[in-house]
Amino acid sequence: MLTLSEVTYRIEKRRLLDRASAQIPDGAKVGLVGRNGVGKSTLFDLVRGVLEPEDGTIELPGNQRIGFLAQEAPGGLATPFETVLAADRERRRLLAEREANPEPLRAAEIETRLFEIGAHSAPSRAGRILSGLGLDTTMQHRPLADLSGGWRMRVALAAVLFTEPDLLLLDEPTNHLDFESSLWLERFLRGYGQTLILISHDRRVLNAVTTMTLHLERGKLTAYSGGFDAFVRARQENAQRLAVVAKQQAEQRQRLQAFVDRFRAKASKARQAQSRVKALARLEPVVLAAADPPPRISFPEPLQLRPPLISLERASVGYAPKEPVLSRLDLRLDPDDRIALLGANGNGKTTLARLLAGRLSPLDGHMLRAPKLRCGYFAQHQIEEMRPLESPYDHLSALMPAALPETVRARLGSFGFSEDKAFVPVAELSGGERARLNLALVTHDAPSLLVLDEPTNHLDLETREGLVQALNEFAGAVVLVSHDWHLLELIADRLWLVADGTAQAFDGDLEDYRRMLLERSEKANGGRRAETNQRRAVRQRAADKRRFLEPLRQRAQQAEDAVARLSREREALERELAGFGGAELNGTVVSAALKRRAELIRLIAEAENEWLAAAVAVERETQDEAQE
Repeated sequence: MLTLSEVTYRIEKRRLLDRASAQIPDGAKVGLVGRNGVGKSTLFDLVRGVLEPEDGTIELPGNQRIGFLAQEAPGGLATPFETVLAADRERRRLLAEREANPEPLRAAEIETRLFEIGAHSAPSRAGRILSGLGLDTTMQHRPLADLSGGWRMRVALAAVLFTEPDLLLLDEPTNHLDFESSLWLERFLRGYGQTLILISHDRRVLNAVTTMTLHLERGKLTAYSGGFDAFVRARQENAQRLAVVAKQQAEQRQRLQAFVDRFRAKASKARQAQSRVKALARLEPVVLAAADPPPRISFPEPLQLRPPLISLERASVGYAPKEPVLSRLDLRLDPDDRIALLGANGNGKTTLARLLAGRLSPLDGHMLRAPKLRCGYFAQHQIEEMRPLESPYDHLSALMPAALPETVRARLGSFGFSEDKAFVPVAELSGGERARLNLALVTHDAPSLLVLDEPTNHLDLETREGLVQALNEFAGAVVLVSHDWHLLELIADRLWLVADGTAQAFDGDLEDYRRMLLERSEKANGGRRAETNQRRAVRQRAADKRRFLEPLRQRAQQAEDAVARLSREREALERELAGFGGAELNGTVVSAALKRRAELIRLIAEAENEWLAAAVAVERETQDEAQE
């Protein structure tokens, strides 16, 4: 059990944890939720021992292995497959020791431990995890240096999942995953047998995986039973109960005060009035939750255009002539469309988004765009390219040079930037604040079409709800690329599937798409199950051999012990015989000693032969097992 008792931690003058306490049972699957910046990642660092609390204690069972998804992507010339296998340090150490040709008994111990930790099946397990996270066989054996940051972060996730730690800490693991990989991760984590604490702003993942929710707010930790939706309901019900109690208390206070005001001066009622004064003093006020409202998002009113906004006929698009990423595109986008682009990473969703946003031109075919169409295109690289020393006001005013300062500040306010935040350098903004600033920048000219590529990656759950509301109120067209199922469910009314080198309308809803992916996964797993049965048979034969080896190992050990014991006796007897040289010879004693010495030599030779035979048998069977 993980126990946090009265933990306090602050950064400079800001107290992130204020006497926070919680207990997490072994095997629990916990969602750690709270707004951006409240200290969730800091809490992970405290649990890992990277940081020390100012006060309070954090208790973990002894020798518990902690796995943590680092935010730095691995690199170098190692392949993803090699990187994942190397994450299991015990397996790597044992294999290296086996390569050094240890003595037979140690070799047998190494093989036994390798079997216990599943080392022989580790390569296939590593491959399955990497495949589940979207890396095919070719990518698994390419150098990490050749892969993008997003793919390398998947490798980091695969490595920590592969080690199967006793306590698994995952901080936004789905940020770099498409929906297919996210769905695989959900199933993996649901079946994970150890303790899991998950920080995520993906409502679907939290509901699918977690059975307990830990809410961090104003430095305090509050535990709720169930996933995220259950947490929201419980919190709302608690707030409603507090509101009822507060109302009742206010009415009681009003009655007591009225009595005191009316009868304080009357001698006959003075005692009762004094009693009411004391009752008022004892009446503890009910403190209602006074959480700050989530940042507001409001898009500018777009120009209304006649349909279609965009029409594609037999079009193709790519980044080099005669090398299209997508071909045979026959699509139409109208002013009231809300479209989600579905498909695995690498299939071309971003390429299609860039074509619709006007960032790419078609290589072939026909593309019609409405003459006055303005498009707001949101992409993650735009956040990274912001000027760190300039403020949100500087960024937006540069795009609106003719606008009055008041207009620029008002536009920033519609994306949740107060007067103070509007003039803070971008380098000091959180990831969520930068994402909101990017939304303000890409909509500065009131576009009629929004193309949003993963807009929620840095937004907390409450801000995501604000984005959902803003998009539903937006009067223009929206095209979404996102792995956030909750966002797509509430926004999209049409689906385009990007797969097999093209894109076309998907005949069904999101649940139909999910079922299709699950059926495809089941078919693939059918073949894997046959392979698993074969590997199970191999492991059974290996186990039978190990049972056969056990008596041999015992016989070798017993023979080795006998050799050592008999050799010690012979050495003592020879020292005794050497001592007779300067003394009067006793023929009977010497004769008995010499007879015993001859017997010891014979017994030692027999024990050595027994040990040699058993050791050779162990070594031969161990080598055969290793080859299998």
